[in-house]
Amino acid sequence: MRVNSINPANGQVIQSYQTHSSKEVGEIIKLTQKTWEKWRDTTFSLRSEYLCADAKILRNRKEELAILMAVEMGKPLQGGRAEIDKCADVCEYYAKNGANFLKNEAVDTDASKSYVNFQPIGIVLAVMPWNFPFWQVFRFLAPALMAGNAALLKHASNVFGCAIEIEKIIIEAGFPENLLRTLLITGNEVEQVIENPLVQAISLTGSTEAGKKVAAKAASLLKKSVLELGGSDPYLILEDADIELAVESCVNSRLINSGQSCIAAKRFIVVKSIEKEFTELFRQKMSAKVMGDPMDKNTDIGPQARPDLRDELHQQVLKSIKLGAKCILGGEITAGAHSFYPPTILTEVKKGMPAYEEELFGPVAAIISADDQEDAIRIANDTIFGLGAAVFTNDLKRGETIASRFLDAGACFVNAMVRSDSRLPFGGIKQSGYGRELGVYGIREFVNVKTVLVS
Repeated sequence: MRVNSINPANGQVIQSYQTHSSKEVGEIIKLTQKTWEKWRDTTFSLRSEYLCADAKILRNRKEELAILMAVEMGKPLQGGRAEIDKCADVCEYYAKNGANFLKNEAVDTDASKSYVNFQPIGIVLAVMPWNFPFWQVFRFLAPALMAGNAALLKHASNVFGCAIEIEKIIIEAGFPENLLRTLLITGNEVEQVIENPLVQAISLTGSTEAGKKVAAKAASLLKKSVLELGGSDPYLILEDADIELAVESCVNSRLINSGQSCIAAKRFIVVKSIEKEFTELFRQKMSAKVMGDPMDKNTDIGPQARPDLRDELHQQVLKSIKLGAKCILGGEITAGAHSFYPPTILTEVKKGMPAYEEELFGPVAAIISADDQEDAIRIANDTIFGLGAAVFTNDLKRGETIASRFLDAGACFVNAMVRSDSRLPFGGIKQSGYGRELGVYGIREFVNVKTVLVS
């Protein structure tokens, strides 16, 4: 079958791709396995050299790759450039630190020698989404290759062009052909790949529902999976917060990638005593953001990646309003705007509304009133998700205590927007998934943690 890549800003077909048949997929996996059987014996220094070459290529081609993202999924150019820089950074991070993260760890026992050894496991299938089409791949790929694994990439069908470029970059950097292969298949064909006995593990970034399906299939075959899923990140704004700092951080986080980010701020839980002041400044800052052509340097907010995603978001907004939420900004689709959705603010959001219960994957902010700190923490944790969270307060000790002890999330920030960092583990709890990427924990997810004892 053929799959069309469509520009979400204007609805025009960019490219048409022929998908791989089941037979072709099987042959690709066999080639990847043969390549891995040689690759696993390479030195850390060689792998590091190739990752550094990756970083150089990415930076040299930054503008070209940012344009590709803008055309395929609507990312504004400034966001695309930053994404490519981040990909280069993660390659350099693991090139520098990977060998140390995976060196033998001596353990004192009654044997003459005993230690923990970290060995590659083979082919890892990466099922990746469209919203950060380069970063989310390299976030997985850099540590996987540095650890001596091979990879199969099943990317979202609307960013097949990005997937193909990633494979080209890997080869240009010096990695052997067939160490990373892009599978041009649909989501319905992922289970067949997982079933292949040469595939050892799965890394998925995507929706909670997609994660459940992949996790169930992987578990049935006793294959490890790492899942980074949805989120509805709460930002707590306490009565002693720096309002200017809080609003700036909240707006920037809510609108990152045109609102299409799992760790974007989504629920703004504001203590009543400052709610009016916060809401008004928040409305001013949100309304000042420019929505438009992602190729325009002045654009802050591009289109949503697909019309159906825009329409689904709008239905969540309309249902929340019907249940009593107040829309003080946006909330209307402009006629003729292909996949665009305006920056939107809902106030008086309460339990039972989509804006409270569900992930709003777009530029829609839900403001929720809290009586005090205790109530704000209760509301923040009253969710099926647990990816990121933030708290704003001028009392740093208070903020650290809340972040470290009381917020149920994989990453909790104080007076700053939640973001991923190559040096720190990234992942969630509850319906936001399990396992970790990045840092030392990320590179150790897909290795055999082997005990070696010499009597």
